[in-house]
This record gives sequence, structure tokens and C-alpha cells, in this order.
Amino acid sequence: MLDRRRLLLSAAATGVAGLVSGCATTSAAPKPAAQPAGKPAPSAAAEEAKLNDLFERIFQEQLKESPTTMTSLGLDTGEGAWARSRLDDQSAATIEKNLQIGRDFYGELKAIDRHALSGMAAVNYDTLDFSSRVSLEGADRFHYGAPGYPAPYVLSQLSGAYQGIPDFLDSQHPVETREDAEAYLSRLAQFATTLDQETERARADAARGVIPPDFVIDRTLEQMKTLRGTPSDKTTLVASLARRTAEKQIAGDWTARAKTLVEGPVMAALDRQIALLQSWRPNAVHDAGVWRLPDGEAYYRFGTKLQTTTDMAPDEIHALGLQLVGEISGKMDAIFRAQGMTQGTVGQRLHALYKDPKFIYPNTDAGKAQLLSDLNGLVKVVSAKLPDYFGTLPKAGLEIRRVPAAIEAGAPGGYYQPGTLDGSRPGAYYINLRDTAEVPRWTLPTLTYHEGIPGHHLQGTLALEAQGIPMLRKTMWFAGYGEGWALYAEQLADEMGMYENDPFGRIGYLHDALFRAVRLVVDSGMHAKRWSREQAVRYAVDTLGDPEPSAITEIERYCVWPGQACSYMVGKITWLRLREAAKTKLGPKFDIRGFHDAGLLAGAMPLEVLERVINDWAASRA
Repeated sequence: MLDRRRLLLSAAATGVAGLVSGCATTSAAPKPAAQPAGKPAPSAAAEEAKLNDLFERIFQEQLKESPTTMTSLGLDTGEGAWARSRLDDQSAATIEKNLQIGRDFYGELKAIDRHALSGMAAVNYDTLDFSSRVSLEGADRFHYGAPGYPAPYVLSQLSGAYQGIPDFLDSQHPVETREDAEAYLSRLAQFATTLDQETERARADAARGVIPPDFVIDRTLEQMKTLRGTPSDKTTLVASLARRTAEKQIAGDWTARAKTLVEGPVMAALDRQIALLQSWRPNAVHDAGVWRLPDGEAYYRFGTKLQTTTDMAPDEIHALGLQLVGEISGKMDAIFRAQGMTQGTVGQRLHALYKDPKFIYPNTDAGKAQLLSDLNGLVKVVSAKLPDYFGTLPKAGLEIRRVPAAIEAGAPGGYYQPGTLDGSRPGAYYINLRDTAEVPRWTLPTLTYHEGIPGHHLQGTLALEAQGIPMLRKTMWFAGYGEGWALYAEQLADEMGMYENDPFGRIGYLHDALFRAVRLVVDSGMHAKRWSREQAVRYAVDTLGDPEPSAITEIERYCVWPGQACSYMVGKITWLRLREAAKTKLGPKFDIRGFHDAGLLAGAMPLEVLERVINDWAASRA
């Protein structure tokens, strides 16, 4: 899973970036004026110039309103140095202000003559139009959670500054100079304000009837109390600054100053958040799906549309999931039988693999270090094969890191964090090592290909390094495209020979494909068919054989990100369908490197736009 969530949710909170991730309303967006009779149509060059200017102004406005985005992209230097000492304003008033800016930008977009555009300009327009239109509709209709983005709860185990800002300060805020350290403290001082702003928004949502289910509250409180109960000097917030200033020999009483902020205003603000969630807990319901929220059934349809970038109905998603579960299970059964494992269901045999000690790393610091070393070895092997499959390769490197211990209880098994635009900070693939039994050896190769190479790191870095597309497009994210690519990359790794003579590695690859098929079933099951959390967990455990704690973490994730889990398989199927169509059209002229470059170097886009891009590429080669 690409960890764009912090960028997305921060962008959603600032509103301007609704044209990137969804944050404005269409109600006030003016319609383009009709062309007066007899007036000549605008020239393609003029319309493209207006579009490029609009993209640049939106991007600059996004940066102005989101200093954390500037740091994430490595743009908080020189004229942008002001951003390094600030956090985003998460107040309701600022969100509303930025929503209006988003409305105005969308009006400008619709005033551009789409018919005058072609090539990459048309791709840029259509990508922005889809993102804006769907996000704006969501923000206009649903007045809770992240405006224009399907994350209904301001505070959950996966959303909220309490779990995002400590990791952001540790992994993305640079500490190279005294000024950087002072900027860190400035952001730390603002952290309390950010927490209080989110507390007030969550309180307002609760008045609208939007309160997380009881198990989400419990998981969130568990994580908040872990932070609250950690001695201040042991928290990431303090320890990160202390460690890095010592490494750079930056003189100063950094530990004491950071401790004063954490022990004072930060923990007081966190206490207020904890108290709010505790006040909800006695009357919280156990229903898992968003159907119970205001206009909840429509909210789920909004979620699936924005995440998959298709119009698939929940029933269609559910049926597709059931079909794929049957097909993939059949393939796995054949491999199991070839290995002499014939007893029990596929899920039961997978469960036995999870328990087999020969596949489990020691659950110790040394065992976890060995696991990370082995994954780095896999990345080197697959990287050597890339030139046969890609015409353009990323320049920026990849690091493999542990998910921070403070958030590993509620975090997914793995996720990817993009690097900076200039490559000074590499991309990072995070793996959850709370218990090595949850990640046996046979599961790790495909997770690495998904999150790292040829998955998220390759796709995301090529977008950042691409030439000829606006900066805004380089940073846009569409789950159907990006998660679909990463799941396609798992299959591509198999086609590259990465599972040759490794039947259990291939079982791991098929397990993860089955995992994404199960997601279609349980996500639509909970949010559209009113399945309980327990029903979804049981289906996942029985079908996949996963340890129940892992299944629970996943199911609870789907509860707070409705529709996101559907993007993977829907996107993969689209990538494969487009590849087969191009092969059929081009025959011997088909070049897998050209196909990949065509789909990746144009940046992330909705799947309907990707289809036009690939069709145009195939037509140009034919």
C-alpha cells in the first residue's frame, strides 16, 4: 500500500488540494460559457497555455496551504524555507476557506475548451477533471470526515495527527543544521494546536452522528495511550531530535526543550483527544460499515468511485471478488498438491504454512534485522532484471524500514512512502514487524515487489522524475491506477522469473492475489451488505489462512477507508486487460518496455484515462 494517506488527508484538510485528492464542492463551480455564434474557437496553443498556468497555480496554492507537503517533496528550501517550521492548519475555518478556492479553480478548469486539447494536454485535463469532479461531489454531499475524500472519521487508528506527525517529524523533517532543529521544535510546539483542531472537528462530526464503531475507538485509544504512556524522552517526538542533533554535533539543549513541549502542551492536547474518544465509547455501536452514517450507502458508492476510478456498483464488486476467490484458490490447490499438501481447504493449508517454523524469522531484534537484510537482497536481484521490462528506470534509491513501533499495532503489513522530488531523500518501503510470525518467508517476496520494485517505488519515482508533465501531476495519486499497478507488479515479478524453482514463493504471490480478491468481498460485504466485523474476519481467516490478528487489522482498516481495498484488484485487472488488448493489436510489434513506459511516464491517472493513453500508444505503434 502506498502511504499517500498522510499527504491525501492533509491535502483534504486544506481543501485547495481537493483538485488532487478531493476537497471541494461543485455547487458553486461556474459552468463554462457557451461559445458565442460566429466567434472563432480558441486555439489549441492558447487553451493548453491556460491549462498549464492553472496547473501551476493550483500546485503553488497547495504548497502555500500545506507546508508538510513541501517538506515531503523536498521543496522547503530556499524561498520555501518558511515551510520547514510549520504544520498545516487543520481548523474547520481554514478547510472551508480552501474549499472555496477549490471551487474557483474547478470553475477555471471547466472554462477551458477541452475539445481544443490533444496529447498530454488532454490527459492532464481529463485527469484533473475526474479528480476534481468526483471529489467535489463528495465534499458537497458529505460534510464529515476528510472533505471530498472517503475517510469518514477524523480520528481513527489510521488517521489523525497523533499517529501521523511523530512519524513525519522523524522520517521526513530534516535535521542537518541548528536552523532545522529549531524548525523541528517550532513544529513540535504547533503539534498541540493541530491535535486540538482535529479534536474540535471530530466533536462536530459526532454531533452529526458520525462516531467510529467501538472497535475502532478501542484501537485508536490503544495507540493514543501508547504515546501518552511513553516517557517523554523515549517518544519518537523527543528521541528523534535528540539522536539526530547528536549525530550532526549540533550543540544545544534539544532534549530538554523538546521534553518541555511534549510533557506540557502536546500531552495536554492528546489528553483532550483521549477524553473525547472515551466519552464516545459507552454508546458506540459495533456496526462496521459506513451504511449506518448519514447518507451512508451513497458515501460508500462515492468511496468506491474515487478509489477505483470506475463506476462499478457494490454488488458488481462483491460478485467479482467471489469469482476471483474461486479461480485463484483453484490455482493454489494445484501447487499445494504438487508439494504433497492435499488435506484440507486452501485456507487450512495456508494456515499450516503460517505455522511452519521453517518459514518464520526469530521474533527478536536480530531476526528482524536478518529479515530486512534478506529483503534488500531481493531488491538487488529484481532490479537487475528491470532493463528487459522497462525502457526508463528510476534514479532515486529505495530504503526498507520497520513501521514505527508506536503505530505498528494498527498499521498494515507494509506501505511505501515516496521520496523527494530531487531524490535527496529516497523512497521507503515500510514493513510491519510487530510479530515476525505474521510475515513468514513465503509471504515476503511478493510484498517486496508490491511496495518496492517493480511496484510502488518504481511507479511513483518514475512519475516524480518524468519530464513534460506538470508538477501537480507528478504528485497526484489514484488508488485504482497506483495500487492496481503494484498488484500487477506482483504478477510481473512472476513473469520475470522471480519465483522460478520457488513453489512456496509462488504460493505467496497467489496468496496475495487471493488476499486482494477477498478484499473485494469483505469491503463490499461490510459497507454495502451490512456484514459484521466478525463475519468479515471469519471469511478472511477461513479463505486466506492468515493469523487472526493480521486479519483483524486488515478488516478494521477497511472499516475506516471504505472502498480503498477495492482499488487493488480492479486496477490490476485493468492493467492486464489493456496489456492484452495492446498485444492483440500490435502482434509482433508489441514491446513490453514501451507498454510500461507509456503507462508510467504519463503519471498517475484515473483508469478511464489510462485506457485512452494505452490505446493511443498502441495505435501509434501500429
